[in-house]
Amino acid sequence: MQEPKTLHDAIIHFANQDNCVAYLVAMRWPDGVVCPTCGRTDVSYVAKRHVWQCKSRHPKCQFSVKVGTIFEDSPIKLDKWMTAMWMVANCKNGVSSWEIHRALGVTQKTAWFMLHRIRLAMQDGQAGSKMSGEVEADETFIGGKARNMHKSKREANYKGQPNRGKAVVMGVLERGGRIKATVVPNLSRPILQGEIRKNVEAGTAIYTDSLHSYNGLAPDYLHQIVDHAVKYVDGRIHTNGLENFWSLLKRGIHGTYVSVEPFHLFRYLDEQTFRFNNRATIDNPLNDADRFALVAYRVVGRRVTYAQLTGKAEARQF
Repeated sequence: MQEPKTLHDAIIHFANQDNCVAYLVAMRWPDGVVCPTCGRTDVSYVAKRHVWQCKSRHPKCQFSVKVGTIFEDSPIKLDKWMTAMWMVANCKNGVSSWEIHRALGVTQKTAWFMLHRIRLAMQDGQAGSKMSGEVEADETFIGGKARNMHKSKREANYKGQPNRGKAVVMGVLERGGRIKATVVPNLSRPILQGEIRKNVEAGTAIYTDSLHSYNGLAPDYLHQIVDHAVKYVDGRIHTNGLENFWSLLKRGIHGTYVSVEPFHLFRYLDEQTFRFNNRATIDNPLNDADRFALVAYRVVGRRVTYAQLTGKAEARQF
């Protein structure tokens, strides 16, 4: 059977455990299965249990395709994992843990854990490459709206500052290319310009709004400003590409996930950034199967535990 192209095809195809294993093996070991403990290639497959037996006698001589991936130690079968991965990779506004819970027949708590592990696999694998050409830089606030709060709470907490207490997200967008978004502690000049210098090559054309924190980029970049109090577009000078991404991000957070803890916000940024960077374009006509395959390729070597997600253990910085 050919590899699935739609969610319907994926559910049918991956209902067979052998198909799940074969797909992941092709992604992980294209040149043949390798023991993740000792690196030997002369391993034998135990088809009944879907595991391999390494010839060396070491403590982990038997292993499955789950070992060393986001699936490790998960009792959830691969057919449910593959369906959840397909949905997260391709649902434009994301998919909630409650929807995964109802669709796959797992508990909401399990679905929540699965989604965070899938988001880990969606993290950008090109963190070191810098942007060039024309780049937009902008920032936004994520959090509840003051106007939706009771008057007494709004007056006590916000005091005329509608963005007080919200998380700050800063993004840089390479026009015609990819976006990088990150949670930042504040809107200070060192923080925002530090993100730009880390992600954008010197000499690049940078377009921002009139926030004073961007002042001082001119010596290293071709910095041009659009004042949103006057207009939003001045020829090539605008940040509408990033404004579009912020709309997609907030539609997913407020419409699908409803409540997102600041502690986990960077993971939701990873998810939305992945879908945006792997959208179908004229130059790169990706489809749903391509996005799914990219997530499947990235599951190896990435793991997060439930204790780390819930703050019960010292969390690694992924």
